[in-house]
Amino acid sequence: MNKIKIAFFDAKDYDRQSFIESNKGEYEITYLDTRLTEDTCKLAEGYDVVCVFVNDDVNRTVIDKLTAMGIKLIALRCAGYNNVDIEYAYGKIHIVRVPAYSPYAVAEHAMAMLLTSIRRIHKAFIRTRDFNFSLNGMTGFDLHGKTVGVVGTGKIGRIFIDICRGFGMHVIAFDKFPAKDSGIEYVELDELWQRADIISFHCPLTDENRHMVNPDSIAKMKKGVVLINTSRGALIDSEALLEGIKERKIGAACLDVYEEESNVFFHDYSNHIVNDDILARLISMPNVILTSHQAFLTNEALANIADTTLNNVREFFERDTCSNEVCYKCENLANCKQTHEKKCF
Repeated sequence: MNKIKIAFFDAKDYDRQSFIESNKGEYEITYLDTRLTEDTCKLAEGYDVVCVFVNDDVNRTVIDKLTAMGIKLIALRCAGYNNVDIEYAYGKIHIVRVPAYSPYAVAEHAMAMLLTSIRRIHKAFIRTRDFNFSLNGMTGFDLHGKTVGVVGTGKIGRIFIDICRGFGMHVIAFDKFPAKDSGIEYVELDELWQRADIISFHCPLTDENRHMVNPDSIAKMKKGVVLINTSRGALIDSEALLEGIKERKIGAACLDVYEEESNVFFHDYSNHIVNDDILARLISMPNVILTSHQAFLTNEALANIADTTLNNVREFFERDTCSNEVCYKCENLANCKQTHEKKCF
């Protein structure tokens, strides 16, 4: 029997290393540096599976082209799927994802960014490297006793909440589907905006919450609020964020994602001029810390991503089950009875 062939788009060195170790020659994987787009999907011809990441564009045209080529499965090596038209894909091509790879990695990165920002650790590093040991302008504030608002209380959000409680912080949260018997104080978004000293986002991106941070919501927030986003960039209106910082309403922003990141993140532009003026201005702000979607990047997470992705492929082809399938019917029915004991169509 011929090996199943996987076209692996937007591959990086760390991807190759973890997947080669997990694969052990079971599948024929071709690692492609390019992102999956309408212009590059031709590279998938002759393969059985395409493996994609957060910035690959799986729109209607791409889905049609992949289906015409006989591609049977789109394997997302990430949890989010806002870059995939899952409604259009239904009945045409199956989609699987990695629902949880290392929620600790993302939650810990969110806290690392927060601590770096409020205690000026990044600035201290630069100063002392230049033998400047002055403490002027380095005053931060205690986390103990502060109120943190957590938007989204899935696995990552709840781990972040546990970390915050360890610092002696008071936690309030918002989630459309509150975790039962969790001991979390849930509030409506307007109340969260008004009460929180720090707001951290741990929810998927949907049409409903796109730009949930906008001029109106920023106006409701405390002066000096700190925003942390390790989820999806488009939860925050970048222009509104920039204006909020300029007006001194937002005290700091810790961003691991950015709404227009797809053509910038994961690449080295150190010798180039970046044409995104908003991104350039955000990076220039002294109270903004930006990392390039690296919150997931730990050895443990990479191993889990590779293992789960390949197990999804194995399950799809060897059994009539698809436990990590993404399906718009499941997505839009809060009480969906789909147990994923078989494929969604």
